[in-house]
Amino acid sequence: MAMVATVAATVCPPISNSNTLFPVRPRFRRMPQVVLNFSNKIPLRFPTLACSSAEPNPSTDEEKEDTDNSASSKSVNVPLPLPNKDINRRIALVSTLGAVGLFASPRLDFGVSLKDLVAGAIPYEKALTNGMPTVVEFYADWCEVCRELVPDVYKVEQQYRDRVNFVLLNVDNTKWEQELDEFGVEGIPHFAFLDKNGNEEGNVVGKLPKKYLAENVESLANGDPSVPHSRVVGQYSSAEARKIHQVVDPRSHG
Repeated sequence: MAMVATVAATVCPPISNSNTLFPVRPRFRRMPQVVLNFSNKIPLRFPTLACSSAEPNPSTDEEKEDTDNSASSKSVNVPLPLPNKDINRRIALVSTLGAVGLFASPRLDFGVSLKDLVAGAIPYEKALTNGMPTVVEFYADWCEVCRELVPDVYKVEQQYRDRVNFVLLNVDNTKWEQELDEFGVEGIPHFAFLDKNGNEEGNVVGKLPKKYLAENVESLANGDPSVPHSRVVGQYSSAEARKIHQVVDPRSHG
């Protein structure tokens, strides 16, 4: 069955107007009809509230709280490393040594340059008269191969300097024109191996493994009648370039 509820009207409070002698009549507004239908009974459903009587587990909560506290204490109480002056000094020293090593790399291998090798060489005239075998190297300051072989020559020279003379002659010096022709120097470095009487036993030219020089010098030191490596040629610089660099310096043996 349908039941109709009608809302007749809503009375607005009277409004007084000071400019009129009579009060304003109330006005009525008609409201829409609202129909409530109870013919179809729809069961109302209410949410079921479940009450739980379980109490919190104190041991689990305490363990969790202890775990959180220990984690936070670990993250907070970790000591940070403080700067150490000794460590800083060592780092600075290592960095400095590394920089010096890179800068001085061309002069490594005992730190000897071509000029150092020349300064320690024996004068040619003295080598021919002291009764020892001799190694004569023809070189030039502009010769790249000559500079590359300095470490090998220095090592061999240090090993046999008491038994073998080491002489360096600069092909740019016009003083050695006769020796250049005598030993047939066309490329440098040119190594001539002389016995104790000044007779040539052989020569090697250019860039070769260290053993060629070392074995020939050992043969000279032992007084062998010949050297194992004679007239061997490697990569070299042409001696013809000496015509551009020639200087007259009779006071120098180099």
